[in-house]
Order: sequence, then C-alpha cells, then structure tokens
Amino acid sequence: MADVKLTIGGRPYDVHCADGEEAQLIQLASVVDEKVRTMPGVTEVRQLLFAALMLADETQEARGKVEKAAPQSDSLRAAVALAESREAAARDELKATVEREKAALAELEAARQKAATAAPSANPSNNRALLQIADRIEALAGRVEQLP
Repeated sequence: MADVKLTIGGRPYDVHCADGEEAQLIQLASVVDEKVRTMPGVTEVRQLLFAALMLADETQEARGKVEKAAPQSDSLRAAVALAESREAAARDELKATVEREKAALAELEAARQKAATAAPSANPSNNRALLQIADRIEALAGRVEQLP
C-alpha cells in the first residue's frame, strides 16, 4: 500500500492506495480540488458535497453521450465491413478478368503461330477475318488492362 498526501480546498488529506495508483489518485484529487475552489465561502462539507454532485453530473452526461454514440459506432462498423466485403469481391473479379485475359492472349498467340506455320489458306478472306478478330481481341485486352 502506498500513502499519498492530497490537498483539496486548501486542506491536506492522507490517503492510502494500491502501489502504482498514486499518480491517478493525485490527478483525481486535482479535479475535485478544482471544483471545490469554485465555491468560496461555503463550508468544507458543502464544498465537497457540491463538488461530488458536479462530478456525478458530468459523469452522467458523459455516459449519456457514450450511449448515444454506440449505435452510430455500430453503423460505422457495419459500413466498414460492407466496404471491405465489396473491395474483396472487386479484387476477386479483377483477378478472374486478368486470368481470362491471359488465357485469351495465349489462345491468340497459339492461333497466330499456327496460322504462320500452316499452309496458305485457299480462301484469303478467312485469313483477313482471323487477323481482324485477333486485332479486336488485343484491343479488348488493352482495355481490360486499363481497368482499375
């Protein structure tokens, strides 16, 4: 146990407290002393009574604010959870899109290599159409890469 000497309203008080709680006790006593000093000319007992009532009022007001803020805090937590969920879904969708793009590019490259090594087609318009399709796929892949 620790012994602490407090001064409230100009009067000294010796108080015992658990070891390590001295600083907290001194800080609390200074709050009470501040309230007591606002009431000069009143008996010591009344000063302490009024100080206790003022502090109880402040405590009750603070509790009311905490209770009022709790539902807002719950709403904020729910909004953050929803945003995180949507972010995760968007990331998964983006990864799937990138994988599809890679697969399409691989198919395109395979088709180009096959076309380059194959014998010329009897119908040159088919080759032209295939090249146009390949160009469109590349353009689409470029757009997908630019997505956020």
